[in-house]
Amino acid sequence: MLRSLRFAALFGGLILSASVLAADIDAASYGYPLTNPFEATIATTPPELRPELPQDDDINQEDRSVTLRPEREFSLPDNFWPVKKLTYRIATQDHAAPLIFLISGTGARYDSTLNEYLKKLYYKAGYHVVQLSSPTSFDFMTAASRFATPGVTKEDAEDMYRVMQAVRAQNPKLPVTDFFLTGYSLGALDAAFVAHLDETRRSFNFKKVLLLNPPVNLYTSVTNLDKLVQTEVKGINNTTTFYELVLDKLTRYFQQKGYIDLNDALLYDFQQSKQHLSNEQMAMLIGTSFRFSAADIAFTSDLINRRGLITPPKFPITEGTTLTPFLKRALQCDFDCYITEQVIPMWRARTDGGSLLQLIDQVSLYALKDYLHDSPKIAVMHNADDVILGPGDLGFLRRTFGDRLTVYPLGGHCGNLNYRVNSDAMLEFFRG
Repeated sequence: MLRSLRFAALFGGLILSASVLAADIDAASYGYPLTNPFEATIATTPPELRPELPQDDDINQEDRSVTLRPEREFSLPDNFWPVKKLTYRIATQDHAAPLIFLISGTGARYDSTLNEYLKKLYYKAGYHVVQLSSPTSFDFMTAASRFATPGVTKEDAEDMYRVMQAVRAQNPKLPVTDFFLTGYSLGALDAAFVAHLDETRRSFNFKKVLLLNPPVNLYTSVTNLDKLVQTEVKGINNTTTFYELVLDKLTRYFQQKGYIDLNDALLYDFQQSKQHLSNEQMAMLIGTSFRFSAADIAFTSDLINRRGLITPPKFPITEGTTLTPFLKRALQCDFDCYITEQVIPMWRARTDGGSLLQLIDQVSLYALKDYLHDSPKIAVMHNADDVILGPGDLGFLRRTFGDRLTVYPLGGHCGNLNYRVNSDAMLEFFRG
């Protein structure tokens, strides 16, 4: 009964009028057990509530590389040798099948945990799958980005589109019946812009596009995450850092278990123990993870473009050079700092751009409002308690997508993507 009600709510837009409201799933029927959005973001879904997926040995897959920025093979320091070509992962069926592209979230490579999960989910369902790094990941910035200054979503989408075309050209004999596209978090925003670009380029003619937990206003989302680093955490003082506090909790947790078990269920199990993190500690952990991603972006962009904001332009860097001092400097620059010091100057120089507010409109879903409203092949799945959403964001999604929007009551930021209910809904969307 639950399954039929869920699918009726989710896919009613395929048979009902466009005036139907978004599908809002109520918490009682949904059954997701984590009501704390921070905990859901970190620990995701209890293992027993996840779908059964194939093991790596059961998947016909391999990592391949494409060359898109050959000039950087000679201009970048020697320690960048692993990322002078862009690596992606492709999983193929032994028969003709649809191919689905997966775009990772902020700072994440093609083999991120969520991309691996989505690959297994879709591969089991019979799809060819291509896993792609985020335009904000250091490997993509180095090997595929024209300007190595991600944050202008239209430019990022054009870089991503060239990558997809290169992947297709490298696999000419793969029997593909249709092309699909999805992404999670920032990768979902990228997917929307890639789909819009494809309407004119027509390399893929995507049949369906699914946006999972996208930022609506990109600036709001990154500001929300940046603020989490400022959370006041009890127990942190001049002698005890946040990292020492968390490490001490993990140490006691493993001592009580009697062994170290580093699997994907670790954080969920840890949060059920006496050593679990408080709300403030979880907020700090999420914010800190994002701050490291922002630092990585700022450092890589500065180094490739020789801006001298973090790394002196002529500083000799070899495979043995320690990058710790530059990482510390980069960590002092949050995402707002990166946008102000690197993105806006590059954007203005290229486009005669204007204010920060104009940039915010151009890099968010607002820029595609009419296209997204009128395109029946694009759908969104989001969570009402997602920490990246701001006031008015869900309202925008409801007005823009109507019955192509599904709002789950719980799950935090992408924490419920590996919940069986969600995985069933994702598969059902692409099956139609």
